[in-house]
Amino acid sequence: MLRHDVAVRPDLERIARDHGFDFHIIDNEVYWDESRAYRFTLRQIEEQIEKPTAELHQMCLEVVDRAVKDEAILRQLAIPPLYWDAIAESWRNRDPSLYGRMDFVWCGKDPVKLLEYNADTPTSLYESAYFQWLWMEDARRNGTLPRDADQYNAIQDKLIARFAEIQSHHPLYFCCCKGTEEDRGTVLYLEDCARQAGLDTRFIYIEDVGLGLGGVLTDLDDNVIRQAFKLYPLEWMMRDENGPLLCKRREQWLEPLWKSVLSNKGLLPLLWRYFPHHPNLLPAWFDGEKPQIAAGASYVRKPLFSREGGNVTLFDGAHNVIDHEEGDYGEEPMIYQAFQPLPRFGDSYTLIGSWVVDDEAVGMGIREDSTLITKDTSRFVPHYIAG
Repeated sequence: MLRHDVAVRPDLERIARDHGFDFHIIDNEVYWDESRAYRFTLRQIEEQIEKPTAELHQMCLEVVDRAVKDEAILRQLAIPPLYWDAIAESWRNRDPSLYGRMDFVWCGKDPVKLLEYNADTPTSLYESAYFQWLWMEDARRNGTLPRDADQYNAIQDKLIARFAEIQSHHPLYFCCCKGTEEDRGTVLYLEDCARQAGLDTRFIYIEDVGLGLGGVLTDLDDNVIRQAFKLYPLEWMMRDENGPLLCKRREQWLEPLWKSVLSNKGLLPLLWRYFPHHPNLLPAWFDGEKPQIAAGASYVRKPLFSREGGNVTLFDGAHNVIDHEEGDYGEEPMIYQAFQPLPRFGDSYTLIGSWVVDDEAVGMGIREDSTLITKDTSRFVPHYIAG
């Protein structure tokens, strides 16, 4: 893995605007950063990223299978008992899932290590699947990259194929919260993929979903919602006023209820429990359990439902805080994980996001930040394969 500087396209602003990339600048700071790029060899991609992603995902599915049969596990994950039966039924029925993103730390020598699995509401999808592919095509044409350069990126093709597999005679609704430009852009992109797959799609904001007679969910025209993709966390849905309706299973949700096991940071100590010392895992444990690291080793504390680095804290071996990110998750149960520092290139720390669609490893995106905690504002940097 090599990072090097590249020329920024002089008409980047127009290109982003023409392709609907309205959040390439966030809070007046560069989010999409094509002033640099990461180069990988094909062997690195296939052996060091794609293969471990596929193996880890299958391990995660085994954890789900164990969890839905064990109330003690669901209790450790802080999933409300009201939903246990519905989650188990969702798993037994193999309710279809769409996608997820594993976040890796990789320094190029040792195997990648899983930091977390964003299995319910992962973002940075449009950038990974679409815009960095456009960048590569432009870069090959203008000589910035070799003409035979490639990219680890079958994300869009796999998304379209997956939507084609799960379509039904009902419209597929796409939902997100109001006032979030990045989420709206992600949902728009996914809706476009679904339309390319031949699906009848409709959009509605989460706040506009209504409650009809008999406890059915409806759109603004009182049409009943039978299937929907939501960029809205399952644990939030369970806490909402209409959350108990999930137990009725009248709607097919993407992601399905069983993904509540995988989108939980408690997945990390469960993986370590069932696959101890796996080369792609870091030691992890629940709060109150025996630490799985040697005395004096550094570690990370994460809330079970934290997103985008919220309330994550890094500690050194003397329990001093190395770094901390504020957020809305500070009152939740915590898990702990051995600390593995992200590789540093210049003044930036680098995180690899490895995408899974329909149980397959299909591509990646790279994020950079000036701190060790990757956040929603961390820069996205494109990659390519050469050599």
